[in-house]
Amino acid sequence: MHDKPVALVTGANKGIGHAIAKELAARGYTVLVGSRDLARGEAAAKQIAGDARAIALDVTNADSIAAAAARIRRELGRLDVLVNNAGIVKSGAQSGVTVEEIVQSGRPSVASLADVREVFETNVFGVIAVTQAMLPLLREAPAGRIVNMSSSLGSLTLISDPATPNRSVGGVAYTPSKSALNAVTVAFAQELAGTAIKVNAACPGYVATDLNAHSGTRTVAEGAREPVRLALLGPDGPTGTFSDDAGPIPW
Repeated sequence: MHDKPVALVTGANKGIGHAIAKELAARGYTVLVGSRDLARGEAAAKQIAGDARAIALDVTNADSIAAAAARIRRELGRLDVLVNNAGIVKSGAQSGVTVEEIVQSGRPSVASLADVREVFETNVFGVIAVTQAMLPLLREAPAGRIVNMSSSLGSLTLISDPATPNRSVGGVAYTPSKSALNAVTVAFAQELAGTAIKVNAACPGYVATDLNAHSGTRTVAEGAREPVRLALLGPDGPTGTFSDDAGPIPW
C-alpha cells in the first residue's frame, strides 16, 4: 500500500479542481488529477508542486470509471479522499460560455431535454457512478472523505426567496442538477453514517472559470477553500452537510 494518503479530484485539469488538487498536494497527499483528456491531465499535474499524477477519467463513461478505480487499486492500493468536482453548466463546449447564454438556453420553457439530460449525466449520475466505483477503496481508508462540488443555486430555500440575487441563472438544467446532487450527498451520508467515511457538499462561490467565461468574482484558490476543508475533516467533523467558506447553506 502507498505510504501517503491519496486523493482523487475529478475534472482537475483546470479551474477549481486544479486549485483543489494543488492544495491537497501541498498538504502531503498524493493527488490524482482526473481528466477526460489524459494529455491535459498530465500537463496540469506538472504544474502542481508535490506528488500529482494524471489519471484518465470521464465521469460519464462506465469503462473509464472502472479503469480508473482498477488503476488506483493496482498502483496505490488506497484512496482516502474523493472530490467529485467535474461538472458542466450546459451541454456542448464549456469554454467561453457566457452567463447570458446559460440563462437563455436553460429557461424552462425552451430548454432542450437532451441538454438537460447531458447536464444531469455529468453533475448527478457521474457523481453516483464514480462514488460507487471508489467506495471499496474509501471503505478501507482510515478516514475516507467524499466532497461533492455543489452550488448555492442548488439550495431550494435560497432560490425560492425573491430576495436571492440571480436565483434563476441556473435554469432547468444546472440548478436542478445541483439540487439533485445535494440529495445524493445526503443519501450517501445516511448510508455511510456508521462508517469512518464523511460525505459533504461544498459551494465554491461565484468563481471565475471557463464555465462562466471568467465572469466570476472569486479566484479558484478562494473557491477551493471549502472543499479542501471538508476533504481534511477530522474524526469529529460533520457528515451530510452543505456549506461554503462562510458557513452552512440551507438545503
